[in-house]
Amino acid sequence: MTRTELYEDLNYVDATRKKRTEMAALVLDNPKVMKHLVDIAMTNDDPISSRACWVLEFVVKQKPSYIFSHLEDFTTRLGDVKLHSSVRPIAKICEILVKAYFSKKPNPVQGKLNGGHLERIATACFDWLIGDHKVAAQAYSMTSLLLLGRKFDWILPELKMVLELNYANGSAAYKARARMTLAKIK
Repeated sequence: MTRTELYEDLNYVDATRKKRTEMAALVLDNPKVMKHLVDIAMTNDDPISSRACWVLEFVVKQKPSYIFSHLEDFTTRLGDVKLHSSVRPIAKICEILVKAYFSKKPNPVQGKLNGGHLERIATACFDWLIGDHKVAAQAYSMTSLLLLGRKFDWILPELKMVLELNYANGSAAYKARARMTLAKIK
């Protein structure tokens, strides 16, 4: 499948779980498409990129190994993702990868993510946490940053400061996740 064919197929993906699952199955059956999927997902100004992000999230949930050969491109371009409907699934992918990296159970992610990938994920998560983003993306970012604080000592003090600073103006959902995160930091 070419990039153009994938792009056209993404036109038919909507927010329903059924459509996202169907498209993810197509990618899982044809791993060579991942390069195109990551490229489309990380394109900022195109609404189709959000659909690619939804599919990418489903693919990574099922087979994290499919993104391994694209980690450099994926993490380098995290800051380019601006559309709200793209940020949530990208933040979720970061959370999936970070959780796997810090899992006590050995897994392939631990051998693929390097310090540079983790630093870029941390930077993006702070941007999503500080920026004007939906609570889901911020919640995934809090989880990722909490775990990344085990590797980088500067993260937890910064995370604590950001959460305390934004707490008063946060939604009920933000406050609930922030309280849980702050409790784990202390």
